[in-house]
Amino acid sequence: MELVQDESMLLHLAVSAVFSGLTIYKLTKNKVKIENASVCGLLSLLTLGIISFFCASGRAVLTLFVLSCVAYYFSIPVRDMLPMEGKAVLITGCDSGLGHALAKHLDELGVLVFAGVLDKKGPGAEELKKICSSRLSLIQLDVTSGQEIKTACDKIKSRVRDEGLWGIVHNAGVLGYMADGELLPISVYKQCLNVNFIGAAHVTKMFMPLLRKAKGRLVSISSMAGHTPIPGFAAYAASKAALTMFCAVMRQDLFKWGVKVATIHPSGFKTNIFGSRENWSAQDQNILANLTADVKDDYGEEYLLKLRELHDEMAAISSSDLTPVLEDACHALFAQSPNSSYTPGRFAYLIPCLFRYFPLWVYDYFAKQIFQIHRNILPRSLRLSRTKNNGA
Repeated sequence: MELVQDESMLLHLAVSAVFSGLTIYKLTKNKVKIENASVCGLLSLLTLGIISFFCASGRAVLTLFVLSCVAYYFSIPVRDMLPMEGKAVLITGCDSGLGHALAKHLDELGVLVFAGVLDKKGPGAEELKKICSSRLSLIQLDVTSGQEIKTACDKIKSRVRDEGLWGIVHNAGVLGYMADGELLPISVYKQCLNVNFIGAAHVTKMFMPLLRKAKGRLVSISSMAGHTPIPGFAAYAASKAALTMFCAVMRQDLFKWGVKVATIHPSGFKTNIFGSRENWSAQDQNILANLTADVKDDYGEEYLLKLRELHDEMAAISSSDLTPVLEDACHALFAQSPNSSYTPGRFAYLIPCLFRYFPLWVYDYFAKQIFQIHRNILPRSLRLSRTKNNGA
């Protein structure tokens, strides 16, 4: 009996060793991130492995463990990339930031890039024209303008003809301003929704016949705020959440056409979406001008002016290396089996996990520590109330 048990334990250890080696090799070779490697499946396997180790005499448990190992190994995505050269991709918001970098990156890879810009004569467009190859075409494209979307579609249609459009990357976006949701003017909510969501939906609707013809890819740059509540991002997060759900539904709708849909949820990267400090100062005045007297009195001007410092804080903690986002965008566009969701950047996977799988108070505690907006100062009426209570 002991011999049988020893043999079972040896078999268990041998399978575990082989499985671990093959899994690590496959994950490394295909550059699979932990969030795309089925974390839940891995945890389940570890639990099953522990059970089977202590119950090694039970052949059924051991057999189940071996089969689970094999199933998990084959579930790891393989990084098989399709040819990129000659495929046509439209990118919105290429004046600066991520869209600008992605347009240059894809051009270097031989992709036929249509770079949508807000200003064809602006510095960002001029730089693309100077640096990139003749394959890249600048497209005047304000995603909030129906006429510009139609004109862009007609121009691209005449270029791609029967080949269709391989990819659309919805990158154009605005942040508006970072403040308590009560303080944000309705104009900021409208601007975020118009650019971040409705503009993307309008572009998708207009270009979809070309995308279906190519059986291509629809890729959207959403945000970590699109599926995780972040203090101060009420307008921006709502618009990105709408974009995220839109893409989730479109993935189901377009499956029958052979079009694959992916959403990228980056964390903090240094782009022009934060705007300049001068722009935030102007937004301060806009907020103050639109507040009622009682709200202004409850929050106090000191609190409102303190929000301006968040611009510098956000810029300081944001990463200037856009490589993780560029790699995920390329994978979404050209991988044979792209993921439906990507989370590049620091904490972009951890923070949503805290929100989804832990008690809400755990997430709220960490959110208060991580995000700056509620750490440094309280609204005027709350400060006065605390002072009064402490004095009593």
